Amino acid sequence: MVRRVLIALSLTASLAGCIGSPELPERKPSRGSTGASLSQSPQTRACLANLGAAQARFTPLADQYYGAGCSTLGTVRLESLRADDGLLNITNLGPLSCPAATALQGWARFGVDRAARQILGSPLQRIETMGSYSCRNVAGTSRLSAHATANAIDIAAFRLADGRRISIAGDWNSPSPQVRAFLRTIRDSACKRFGTVLTPDYNTAHRDHLHLEPGGLKAFCR
Repeated sequence: MVRRVLIALSLTASLAGCIGSPELPERKPSRGSTGASLSQSPQTRACLANLGAAQARFTPLADQYYGAGCSTLGTVRLESLRADDGLLNITNLGPLSCPAATALQGWARFGVDRAARQILGSPLQRIETMGSYSCRNVAGTSRLSAHATANAIDIAAFRLADGRRISIAGDWNSPSPQVRAFLRTIRDSACKRFGTVLTPDYNTAHRDHLHLEPGGLKAFCR
């Protein structure tokens, strides 16, 4: 009798252990998974909506932390920018903060493309960059660069529809008054849209590009 009771209790316990257990094997995290997700902040959502309304083509990117203070939060990958009469190509650009992308879109369309048409007689076709995100300090300092948070763009050159290529390194002091006027005009336009604009006139570290950085309490344009 005692043996039958013990057997019954053992079976009951075994069955109870099966209740609610999963029928499928447990899934393991996929290799390479970082747990990164798209930013859900109201500011980022509003910025993405504004960038979309400006008709730029882009893909929102997942937030990433890389250590040493470097990160890409609320960033996008720009595929093309909108001009008055079509799309503008853009090269060599990595993750870019949404505010920087929005400022770049406005500058490219209303500053660069229109200046190219009015001063050089040809619409803009492509903007060539030296990149955006880079986990590094400001040259010669221990201060983290805005590039370390994907909040800056380095502009190297502009390709026009008529085939001309205007570069910062080769044309900043061009013998052509039209080319010089074009580059100074787009610099002035950038100073109205970005918090920091650094040119070859600032120092030798910027001899071959324009550094464009949104934000800041006080604009700095050199």
